[in-house]
Amino acid sequence: MSQMAISEEQLEKLPREELVVLVKLLLKEIEQLKARIAELEAQSSSRPPPATSRNSSQPSSRDQKPNSGEQRSRKRVGAAPGHEKATRPWVENPDRVIEAKVDKCANCQRELHGLPPDRIVRHQIEELPIVRPLVIETQIHEVECPHCHTPQRGELPEGLEPTRQFGPRLEATVVYYKQEQHLSYERIVETMRDLCGVELSQGGINCILRRAGGAAQPQADQIAEQVAESAIIGSDETSARVKARNWWQWVFRSDAGIVHRIEPTRGAEVVEKFMGDNCAQCWVSDCYGAQLKAPAQRRQLCIAHQLRALQRLIEQDSQLRWPGAMQGLFQEAIHLWNRFTSGSEMTILGYLRRVTEIENDLDELLAQDLTETIARTLHARFVKHRESLLTFLRYPGVPPDNNACERALRPSVIHRKVTNGFRSEWAAKAYAALETVIETGKLQGRRTFQILVEIMGKPVLHFLDTSNS
Repeated sequence: MSQMAISEEQLEKLPREELVVLVKLLLKEIEQLKARIAELEAQSSSRPPPATSRNSSQPSSRDQKPNSGEQRSRKRVGAAPGHEKATRPWVENPDRVIEAKVDKCANCQRELHGLPPDRIVRHQIEELPIVRPLVIETQIHEVECPHCHTPQRGELPEGLEPTRQFGPRLEATVVYYKQEQHLSYERIVETMRDLCGVELSQGGINCILRRAGGAAQPQADQIAEQVAESAIIGSDETSARVKARNWWQWVFRSDAGIVHRIEPTRGAEVVEKFMGDNCAQCWVSDCYGAQLKAPAQRRQLCIAHQLRALQRLIEQDSQLRWPGAMQGLFQEAIHLWNRFTSGSEMTILGYLRRVTEIENDLDELLAQDLTETIARTLHARFVKHRESLLTFLRYPGVPPDNNACERALRPSVIHRKVTNGFRSEWAAKAYAALETVIETGKLQGRRTFQILVEIMGKPVLHFLDTSNS
C-alpha cells in the first residue's frame, strides 16, 4: 500500500507489523531529507551574497527593488522630529501692493473710510511675467565719403555682431536645459516655444551648444591647470557613450575646482596627461590601477569603498570576526577625524595618541593569517596598501574617501541615462568643458544660470530702452 494513499482511518486499522515497516520507511526518508537540506545550506553559505550598494561599489539604481506586493520598509515618512517649519521669506520691496480697505461697517452701515487700521494682515503672491523674446535690430550704415569717395561702414558695439542671432541670456537658457536638465533637442524646441515664445530649430540648438563649448574651453583649461597644481587631488571615473561607443568620463577635484574630461580610454595616460609635470602631495581615489599610478607623494584609498567590501564579507560569513573588527576600526578612525577637524575640544597630543593606537590596532588585524578564509583577497589588498589606508589621520586636510568625486559625477551619470550619450566627439568635449566651469562655479557659491550667461558673451539688454532682466 502506498504511503500517500493511507488515510487516518486506514492507519488506525493497520496491524503492528505493517506499522513498524511504515515507520522505518518514514525514518529513512527523513534522514534523506535532512541530508539534502544540509547540502543545500552548505551550497548557500559558500555562495557570496548578491552585490548591492551597501556591500559593493554598485550604484543604488542597480539594486533589486521590491515588488508592490512585497513587504516594504517601515521607514517613517514626513519631517524629522524637531524639524522647524519652513516658510517663504517676505519680499521687502514688492512690485505692487494692493490694499483691501474697509469702507463701511457691515453691522451698522457707518462710514469707516479714513480710519487707521487696527491691524494689517499681509499676504504675498509671486507670479512670473509673460515671457516674450525682445528683438534688437541692428542697422549698419554704409556711406561714401563725398571728399575722397572712400566707402565707409558703421561699426556695431560688442555683443551685437552680425554673426549672432541670439543674445547671451537666450543662449544660456538653451544650454541650461541641455546641460543641467538633460532635455533632448526636441523637448528644448518645445519648451522654448511654449515657455519663452522663441522658435528654434534643432540645428540652431546645435550651433548654440557648440559655441557654448568653445567659449567654456579656455576657462576649463585654466581650471584644469589650477587643480593639477593642487596639493590634494581626488579622482574618479565612470562610463560614457560617445558615437555609440564606450568612452570614460574622468573627474579631478581639489579645493581649486572640479575638472571633467571625457576620453576614449580608461588608462593611466589620462591621469598623466592631466597632471603633466605636477606631483600632488596626496591623491585620493579607489583601488583602480590607473588611479593608483597618479603622480603623488602619498595616497589615500577611499575608505567608503573598503567599508562596503567588508560589509559583504560580514553578510557572507557572520562567524568570521576579522571583517567586523576591521570595519569598526575604519569607522572609529573616521569618527576621530571628524571630531578633530570639526574643531572639538581635543588636544593635538590626545589626537595623535589616539591615532597611534588605531594604527597599532590596524597592524594587529593585518598580521592575522586569513589565507584559508573568504577574507583572504581583501586582507591581501589591505596589506599591500597599508600606508594608504589611514593617511587622512596624519594629514587632516586629506578626506577619508572620494565621495566628493562620486557626487561630482552623478549629474553626468543622469545625463548619460536620460540622453543615451553623445552623437559626436565635439559634443562630449563641450559637455565636459561646460561641466568643469559650472561645477567649479558652484563650488565657489555661484548660480548656474549666471555662469552660463557670462560664458555666452557680453550682455545686450542695456541696448533696450526698457530694463528687462
